[in-house]
Amino acid sequence: MQLLGRLEIKSKQRIREFLNEEHVGRVASIDDSGFPQIIPMNFVYLDDAIYMHSHTRGEKIDNVRQNNKVGFEVDRELEFLPSYFEDPKNASLADTLYISVVIKGRAVIVNDKDEKVLALNGLMEKYQPEGHYEPLNSSMEVLNEVAVIKVIPESIRGKYKIGQGLQKGRRMELAQKILNRNSPTAKETLKIMGFEVTESGLVMVDEPVW
Repeated sequence: MQLLGRLEIKSKQRIREFLNEEHVGRVASIDDSGFPQIIPMNFVYLDDAIYMHSHTRGEKIDNVRQNNKVGFEVDRELEFLPSYFEDPKNASLADTLYISVVIKGRAVIVNDKDEKVLALNGLMEKYQPEGHYEPLNSSMEVLNEVAVIKVIPESIRGKYKIGQGLQKGRRMELAQKILNRNSPTAKETLKIMGFEVTESGLVMVDEPVW
C-alpha cells in the first residue's frame, strides 16, 4: 500500500493534462458471453467525461447497451530501464518509467445533437489543431451517421513512475544513465522527470511530485 501511495497521481490537473495530451485510449466493455472486449480508441476529455466517436453499429455499441459498466485506460511508456543500470548480472532489475490513468464508469450513447456536436468538434480540435475543416453544427445530417459514446467516470486513478521515490543523488544518477543511453525518448523523459539538458550537463529544475 505504501508503494502504491507513492506512485499515485494526486493532482487532478496533472491527470487532465495527461488525458488531453494522449491520442489513444482503450475502452473495455463486456460482451454478451461475459468476456471483456478491449478496443483502442481516439478520445477527448471534456467536462469531466470521456467522449469517443464510433460507427452506429458494432459490438462495443451492443455491449454498452446491454451493460453500461466500462473501463477506460490510457498509458504512456516513458523509458525502459535496462537491467544493467543496476546490475549487469541480474536481468530481473529491468524496469520501466511510465504514466497511466484508469477510469471506471458508465457509458451512454449520446443522442442529444448539441452534445454530439460538442464532442465531435472537441475531437477535431484535439487531433487536428491546425484547423482546415468546417466545424460541425447540430443541423448537419452527418450527425446521424456517427455514434458518440460518453463515459461518465465513477473513479479516476492515475499512477506514475518517474523517479519520484528516489533520493536526489540517486535520481540524478538515473537521469545521467538515461541521457547516456540516448534512446529516442530520453530527452522528453528527462524533462518529465524534472531535468533540463544543458551544454554543461544535466540540471535538476523541478521535483517530480504529482
